[in-house]
Amino acid sequence: MLTQRTKDIVKATAPILAEHGYPIIQRFYTRLFEAHPELKNTFNMAHQEQGQQQQALARAVYAYAENIDDPGSLSAVLQNIANKHASLDVRPEQYPIVGEHLLGAIKDVLGDAATDEILSAWAQAYGNLADVLMGMESGLREQRAAQLGGWNGWRTFVVKEKKPESSVITSFVLAPADGKPVVNFEPGQYISVAVRVPSLGLQQIRQYSLSDMPNGNTYRITVKREAGEGQKPAGYVSSLLHDEVEVGSEVQLAAPYGSFHIDVDAKTPIVLISGGVGLTPMISMLRRAIQDPVRQVVFVHGARNSAVHAMRDRLKQTAATHANFRAIIFYDSPLPADTQGQDYDYPGFVDLDRISREVLLPEADYYICGPIPFMRIQHDKLKSMDIHESHIHYEVFGPDLFAE
Repeated sequence: MLTQRTKDIVKATAPILAEHGYPIIQRFYTRLFEAHPELKNTFNMAHQEQGQQQQALARAVYAYAENIDDPGSLSAVLQNIANKHASLDVRPEQYPIVGEHLLGAIKDVLGDAATDEILSAWAQAYGNLADVLMGMESGLREQRAAQLGGWNGWRTFVVKEKKPESSVITSFVLAPADGKPVVNFEPGQYISVAVRVPSLGLQQIRQYSLSDMPNGNTYRITVKREAGEGQKPAGYVSSLLHDEVEVGSEVQLAAPYGSFHIDVDAKTPIVLISGGVGLTPMISMLRRAIQDPVRQVVFVHGARNSAVHAMRDRLKQTAATHANFRAIIFYDSPLPADTQGQDYDYPGFVDLDRISREVLLPEADYYICGPIPFMRIQHDKLKSMDIHESHIHYEVFGPDLFAE
């Protein structure tokens, strides 16, 4: 339990840490990787190179300090972090290492301004946060391991199918090498995939949404090739999966986790809103939801055009065979061969105002996935349409857990 004095010091010094947040976190990662280079196998090195991870951790530290009197207000965020940590196989023994180098970085950057009293207060606050997360992560891991087909840590899987879904998106069906069952999951959850990246000389881990219904035997992920643009490098793992991983290849998988999923027992409508490869968790949600003929499902998707629109034939077939399902497609750059009314419904970016009668349904829940700017736009539009925050759900991959 933190004393009021500790809370007061953390709150009073939070603006100083926010002002120097980026250099502190840069210094933190430098210290951490110099002392423990093995942790590069856990961290996303592409996000390190682009500075995304540094910015996200700086925001996270400041958000925690701002809410230290009311940590319950961060419960949803902490739940997301705990699920991601469990999926990445973050272990309790790693928390003291992170704490040591975070405090060391604060001292290195702030110098004499980081007094012993300030460092002690932040050490206590970090320890309190670490205890909360470790408890949540332990509970998640225990729950997963206790289920039929469940496991902890990493498990070897074999690629059984590799199917191009568009010019930039490919699906992989993965089966356990030991031939035993796999644990079921909630539609919308993800798995972590660990592969060796020769160009880095490191293992790298990426989290991909499961894009099919649970079947107890295999998992399917649907991966977009992340092409390099400007100073942004090509995706290390997505490129490897597209170019080098074939049927018969082995990868390491963590069990499914994630707090972004539908309530499979509800009867109320759901509206799925996705952009680009953000449709992958929606496919899993869709396939499960339409099993209940009473439940109304609307799927709003935005893509550039038919060349990059993954799984469009499956959506058409689902719409043709399920009366409770409606798909609404936006193409912002239709090809000359794309036919409005057949390949897509509306030109331009996803615009909920244009389809308000189809998406504003009584008691509906709204699920959003896609690039962060896309999700912000859709979230804000739904709020302006008087949709309560409790009915709006979204998934943020990568290091932007506090971006919203």
